Amino acid sequence: MNYGYAILRGVIARALCGTGLLPMLGIHHRNRYNPFPLADDIMEPYRPFVDELVWYLARDELDITTLTPDLKQKMLDIPATGVKMGGEVKPLHLAAARTASSLKKCFLQTNKKIIYPTF
Repeated sequence: MNYGYAILRGVIARALCGTGLLPMLGIHHRNRYNPFPLADDIMEPYRPFVDELVWYLARDELDITTLTPDLKQKMLDIPATGVKMGGEVKPLHLAAARTASSLKKCFLQTNKKIIYPTF
């Protein structure tokens, strides 16, 4: 799961940088040894998508106890995972960009709500 979370964290950090936000300035996560606390804050509602993928892999009797090249390949599908947002399904990486954009609007006080996917 840690490998999947690392991929997710990268997707979120990229989305934050794409909107001009600095992922090293967190809201709740604060640790001077953590270079991406804002990414860690924003990725929390996206974790179930990684959990679900790992569950499906384990259910299909794939050995998930060892991080193999095959397992890594399957985990690289995380950014393309279908996510429901605003009544439509879009890839997770686009949903993350929309979440980051909504966060920026909150900081600019033009919006009062961060947009996250629905389940």
